[in-house]
Amino acid sequence: MLGALIGDIVGSVYEWHNHKSKDFPLFQPDCRMTDDSVMTAAVASAVLMGTEDLAQFQANVVAEMRRLGRQHPRLGYGPRFEAWLANPDPQPYGSLGNGSAMRVSPVAWAAESLSQCLALAKASAEVTHNHPDGIAGACMVAGAVYLARVGESKAAIADHVTRYYPLDFTLDEIREDYAFDVTCAGSVPQAMEAFLEAESFEDALRGAVSIGGDSDTIASMAGAVAAAFYGIPRDIRDQAMAYLDGEVYTIYDRFSRQY
Repeated sequence: MLGALIGDIVGSVYEWHNHKSKDFPLFQPDCRMTDDSVMTAAVASAVLMGTEDLAQFQANVVAEMRRLGRQHPRLGYGPRFEAWLANPDPQPYGSLGNGSAMRVSPVAWAAESLSQCLALAKASAEVTHNHPDGIAGACMVAGAVYLARVGESKAAIADHVTRYYPLDFTLDEIREDYAFDVTCAGSVPQAMEAFLEAESFEDALRGAVSIGGDSDTIASMAGAVAAAFYGIPRDIRDQAMAYLDGEVYTIYDRFSRQY
């Protein structure tokens, strides 16, 4: 979970001011949590309530996303998601955006098998992002985090990723021309490539930010997998704590103690 939060914080200042290089300050005074962190915390809170009953888990995801989203307004939510938060009868709206993938990582820490991980990922996605691409993006990220967490190789993680989308590019090949794209198909493979090319947790974040586009979300997804694979250096962990506040920090603390 923390890898996703850190990626969001690091990338937050570059979402609308893209930086096409790995050379940048990792933390800056104007870094912040965005909707990515808040929704990751919401899924983590639902996980803490239990994952045995998928229907109940899904109901808890809806309740926690709406509760925390209302507590943390104006953090970059998409217009359709904002409408979903305000709707007294929230229903899935067929989104293929990367919101399903940026919030999903907590399920991978609770799952006891890859199949359970993917079932939880699908359940967490389809309450809003019930388009096949929205579900695929969530399953790709969650499965990659799970495989990293249980000690699988990068080759095994890449094999999982390419079951959903091809990885037919390198970061260097796309960096110059890659543009803002909030779809799962247009941002999740790029985040996974940033992890696969990385030599460390920090390098994954730098690679993710360096291509531009939806920087906070791409770094959040790459960071979620990289944290499970490499761990998070103590100095980066300590710096990130200064940017977590309120219930997001409380949920992170509870989640980290249990998982």
